[in-house]
Amino acid sequence: MSQENHSVYDRKAPTQALAHFRFADYVQVGDVIGWPQGPGEPLALTERLIAQRAELPSCALLFGLSISDTLKPELAGDFELHALNGAGTSRKVTACASIYPSHVSSIPRLFRSGRLRIDIALIQVVPMPDGKYSLGVIADFTQAMIDSARVVIAVVNPTLPTLGDEALVDPADIDIVLESDSRIMDMPDPQPSEVERLVALQVASLVPDRATVQLGVGTLPTAVALALLDHHDLGVHSGVVSDVLVTMVDKGVVTNAHKGLDAGRTVTGGLFGTRRLRDFAQQKGLVSLRSADYTHSLATASALNRFHTINSAIEIDLTGQVNAEVAGNRYLGALGGHADFVRAGTLSPGGRSIIAIPSTTADGKQSRVVASLGMRPVTTSRGDVDTVVTEYGIAHLQGCSLQERVKRLIAIAHPDHRDELLRQAQEINKAQGFL
Repeated sequence: MSQENHSVYDRKAPTQALAHFRFADYVQVGDVIGWPQGPGEPLALTERLIAQRAELPSCALLFGLSISDTLKPELAGDFELHALNGAGTSRKVTACASIYPSHVSSIPRLFRSGRLRIDIALIQVVPMPDGKYSLGVIADFTQAMIDSARVVIAVVNPTLPTLGDEALVDPADIDIVLESDSRIMDMPDPQPSEVERLVALQVASLVPDRATVQLGVGTLPTAVALALLDHHDLGVHSGVVSDVLVTMVDKGVVTNAHKGLDAGRTVTGGLFGTRRLRDFAQQKGLVSLRSADYTHSLATASALNRFHTINSAIEIDLTGQVNAEVAGNRYLGALGGHADFVRAGTLSPGGRSIIAIPSTTADGKQSRVVASLGMRPVTTSRGDVDTVVTEYGIAHLQGCSLQERVKRLIAIAHPDHRDELLRQAQEINKAQGFL
């Protein structure tokens, strides 16, 4: 909650009943209402907000990756929609939303400076023995939202894990505490495809023992994690982690003993898994929930030993430019932590940045190695990209000329598309003279 507004509401008021809470008592014209990503979403509050929308003045919703059914296109008739990304179920509404492309590392600063506006923050918390609250499953930029909002509304969720570090919230920063809701949205690890398993094997061949890895969530990160199960003494430093982390720790693959920072601890901004992951994080005490100021900080991440960052993309062009945002004229991804971790991996002592993608779309009809991005966005520049992996091989791009990049990337494209990519590259060279 912003400092200058701390006296507006009684922060010491007793917990209120959720059933009697009215958003209309707190929402002002033009307010932006936001909540944490993924399983950090307080369902009891967002559901009540949507149900009461007819009572509210004109206002906006701010959201990132979503896994709930909260966001629907018809809400554009009642709210302005402000999207930090198009990940998860958020992609259902990005066509009618304003997109705010921001690197994860910059989002806390944007909130605190007021350049990214939030007036009302909705969170879920669990009481801690010392009188503070824990956000349980999320840290990332949630504290920055709390610091910047005029009103902070929390619902108590007793089933959240009681994690500390930067998941802790001071009671003085919460204006309204509502009782209670026990739901947490699960994010089970998806089943990778055979092609993704082949890509993952190529990635795993690049990762040495005692490396620190950043993986993320999704089918390809899950495949990579499983492909690393014969490695030793790995560390994990990641924006989010999933259930597969538990498997890696149980099998002795992840020990976090050689990271150079945060020895013995997995560092992440969010627990994007199921009860298995949440119980592990609470019972074992081996996970630190940290803010994006730390997880995505170039100074922090580049200081990790042998930091191998592994990110996917929608497509990559023949010079190494990455699009991780738009597919088929739909905004499906994000700037996210892509460039943050790409740069950290290349700067880490003994580290590497890896862009891992299947060579084609799932139906095989479209190559994901393309001659040009055209009007589609460049999420990560070719100057930052280090190593690109498909199921057909590995292309090391750092220090390579544009002409050499074309050769290396065509070599790892799907064989059915290589001739056409070469033809298109030759056309670009005739027109522009640099390939």
